[in-house]
Amino acid sequence: MAEGQTDTTGAGLSDPRTPADPTPDTSGFSADPQPVWNGSRPELGEGAAGKPSPTPPPPPPPPLSSIIKDGSRQRRDSKKTVSFSSMPSDRKISSTAACISFMLEGCEMKKVRSNSRVYNRYFILDSDMRSLRWEPSKKDSDKAKIDITSIKEVRLGKKTPMLRNNGVSDQFSNECAFSIIYGENYESLDLVASSADIVNTWVMGLRYLVSYGKHTLPVIESSQNSLRSSWLESMFHAADVGTHGHIPLTRAVQLIKGLSPGMKTTKVELKFKELQKAKDKLGTEVTLEIFTEAYCELCTRSEIYFLLVQFSSNKEFLDCKDLMLFLDAEQGMEEGLTEEMCLETIRKYEPSQEGQEKGFLSIDGFTNYLLSLECHLFDLQHENVCQDMTQPLSHYYINSSHNACLLEDHFWGSSDINGYIRALKMGCRSIELVVWEGPDNEPLIYAGNLMTVQIPFRTIIDVINQYAFVASQHPLILCLVTRCSVKQQKVMAQHMKKILGDRLHVDPPNPGDNYLPSPDQLKGRILLKGKRLPGNCSDSEADVSDEDEGIEMCQGLAEDGADQLNVPLERKLRLSKELSDLVSYCRSVQFRDFDVSRRNQKYWEICSFNEVVASRIGNEYPEDFVIYNKKFLSRIYPSSMRIDASNMNPQDFWKCGCQMVAMNYQTHGLMMDLNIGWFRQNGNCGYVLRPAIMREEVSYFSANAKDSLPGVSAQLLHIKIISGQNLPKPKGSAAKGDVVEPYVYVEIHGIPADCSEQRTKTVTQHDDNPIFDDSFEFQINLPELALLRFVVLDDDYIGDEFIAQYTIPFECLQAGYRHVPLQSLTGEFLPHSTLFIHVAVSNRRGGGKSQKRGLSVRKGKNAREYTSTKTVGIKVIDEVFRVATQPLREAMDLRENVQNAMVSFKELCGLTPAANMKQCILTLSSWLLNSDNTVSVTLNLSEQYPSMEAQGPVPDHLRKVLAAYETMIQTSKMLIESADAVYVKIMQAQKAGPSRSAETRKE
Repeated sequence: MAEGQTDTTGAGLSDPRTPADPTPDTSGFSADPQPVWNGSRPELGEGAAGKPSPTPPPPPPPPLSSIIKDGSRQRRDSKKTVSFSSMPSDRKISSTAACISFMLEGCEMKKVRSNSRVYNRYFILDSDMRSLRWEPSKKDSDKAKIDITSIKEVRLGKKTPMLRNNGVSDQFSNECAFSIIYGENYESLDLVASSADIVNTWVMGLRYLVSYGKHTLPVIESSQNSLRSSWLESMFHAADVGTHGHIPLTRAVQLIKGLSPGMKTTKVELKFKELQKAKDKLGTEVTLEIFTEAYCELCTRSEIYFLLVQFSSNKEFLDCKDLMLFLDAEQGMEEGLTEEMCLETIRKYEPSQEGQEKGFLSIDGFTNYLLSLECHLFDLQHENVCQDMTQPLSHYYINSSHNACLLEDHFWGSSDINGYIRALKMGCRSIELVVWEGPDNEPLIYAGNLMTVQIPFRTIIDVINQYAFVASQHPLILCLVTRCSVKQQKVMAQHMKKILGDRLHVDPPNPGDNYLPSPDQLKGRILLKGKRLPGNCSDSEADVSDEDEGIEMCQGLAEDGADQLNVPLERKLRLSKELSDLVSYCRSVQFRDFDVSRRNQKYWEICSFNEVVASRIGNEYPEDFVIYNKKFLSRIYPSSMRIDASNMNPQDFWKCGCQMVAMNYQTHGLMMDLNIGWFRQNGNCGYVLRPAIMREEVSYFSANAKDSLPGVSAQLLHIKIISGQNLPKPKGSAAKGDVVEPYVYVEIHGIPADCSEQRTKTVTQHDDNPIFDDSFEFQINLPELALLRFVVLDDDYIGDEFIAQYTIPFECLQAGYRHVPLQSLTGEFLPHSTLFIHVAVSNRRGGGKSQKRGLSVRKGKNAREYTSTKTVGIKVIDEVFRVATQPLREAMDLRENVQNAMVSFKELCGLTPAANMKQCILTLSSWLLNSDNTVSVTLNLSEQYPSMEAQGPVPDHLRKVLAAYETMIQTSKMLIESADAVYVKIMQAQKAGPSRSAETRKE
């Protein structure tokens, strides 16, 4: 059905309002749970005339009452969005037979129609499993049904025009909606259930029936996973040493805990006792039957089972081709994806011998695979240095510490060498050393006026020499703050030369260069940041300006702003020439203003900024700050008011291009999470290449960008939080027992335009493996500077609500179904604690992996934000760049036209804009395979641009899909054939700009 078209055909798809028809219900889309069982259940056919039974019998309990998870308890707290379901909580769905049993009993769901009409209907699968019926209805009972054989597809989520565009569609979640596509005209029955569990049950059951047709339940039950049964039987017999037919309860508990790491002993023991009581077999021995049943109930994750059945064509296992399809179409794996690789994966993760031999991946093997490092959210390619390390040092963010000697805060904290060791092991590449006068001519290191623990300078240099290059071979910068006499400064210099030796870089900079050396050129070297005497100074000591830990207060930034900036009087420091000569590429100078820096500052000179001053500059001169940092290094250090050693937000300064943001490593929390997560993306080497827009000479970027960047299509990040595993209790919540009511915050940290957060509902089932099933979408305008953070919190806490967190750079995300390893407040990974999520990134710019190159929503020409150039007030230069405007617009039109065409094609295929082409082709293929007609479609790959040709009678919907495909191919052809010419025009304008600028300066 075409988007926006109103359907008036097909059984059950048109329910005009009549006196006999119940009033459409739209009240069910509130935050309050709506019960599925409504107190009455009309018998089959009774609703045909719109007359309910006069004395309806009470509803029978559903046979799956102990299978699907409960979330029905409402919370009084108004801030919580509570999960709810119609099904009790003892068990989860773990078989197709269980799904069909539930469908045979039926349940109430909402049928969505055009013009925002919503009807409560009772849906049920006929006992012969040939038809799906709903009641009551004004239609005859033979028309208020859909034959299973006519179903073309069952779609999860809001993926039909009716569900996407209906006026009430924003009142229910994507996870609670599904559609049945049926008939040769591809009509849709659009439904909304009260929970994702019910949706998954119906979808899996219907897909199974569509694939295999009519089966009786005994046949279905007999086809259950023999791989799991035989494997569990072998594990049981191995534990039954005396072949008694039973094993001790304690051994059974340990066996299940060994097979499912992270499972709590009390939970396993309770399950065994429940099953023994139900079967009147109480005691200390466990039979094979009870052991198998307990394992299946405890260790079957329903969300993974649904996924397996979906990709296995509704079998109980994945064969090699199924796994290859999953890895290719969903996980985005292309390189090295072969049948042999899939067989090797099966052999690696499948626990049963039979499965390994036959090449079958059971639910347990599939779960093992999804929990492995191969399916973690973090792209393992970023575990090693993967960025260009040949750029100037100023083009990188540098992992920096502040007062590494402190173990706590500035007031009560003590000094210890372990602070330096810890920082260096974490990849820190900039260490601060505040050196004070000490007894016996030995300088000391401690923080501020702290007099409790004083560490000899020589000891610290020994530790630094030992650990400097343990985590990274790239250069280490020692930031010297000298507070001792000239005599002890000479001692400092002697210690460093003796201990650090050739590692210490002392060669003077080349005045003919324009930029600092690269991290690669300085591998294994230690640089000193500090004061240096003028080159023409021949004395052994002299005075230099002293900014007190580099507080260059921006004198002259604005004449009328000096008072507000609290500019101090310049002080003097007596400096030893011997120590001065050890400073090469990082000479500390005072920042005056951007004009002075542009005229006088040398590329090897570095300015330090107090965070307050840096924030002021970043807010008032955001463009100038970015331009300044293209060439010069900036170090930002915390305000002296942070006596508790709290941390500033590094993103506030990274967005300005500031390379070195000094962090208090001893203080844990959000800010340190961002810093640690950020520097993981390049092998944790301590250097991260800044975005090109902050490095290139001909580029413009404002640190205060609060909207989309002109000429750049935003990236769309689609996140679905599916479930959590083995979540611990919050700290200090022992009074609650094992009760945890978790919810998840998903946060985006980046430029102002990207900062956002959303939260899941609270799960109140008192389980450490909650099902969230919540989806979110974020617009990311500058992905190179964006971080994604997951925070798991307790909504009913005593003491502390924090459970766990994980922070990851946007550039390190892997698409598909992924597990997120969770970390404690102090950064340690929590054993077996994870979130299970699905990730899709659409409209990803430039290269990258294919699964990350999707497309965003359609954007017409009138809504497009075309690239513009910033005038500089020099006519000849402005004219050059004005010429570039037209080819830039041409480039945007070419790109946006392709994006619009691809989104239309995907939506007609019933997929989201984040889907890839393989998923579209697979969907189209499944339609054709399920068609009763003789229509066939040929995909011709022999030509340069692949075409699709249909033979036989083509239904209207399929014709629209083929037309959308042809439009997509034609717009892609236009882009490919025009791109080079447009690119040449843009490059000509870019090259002309600097040359004309140089000519103007000469004139």
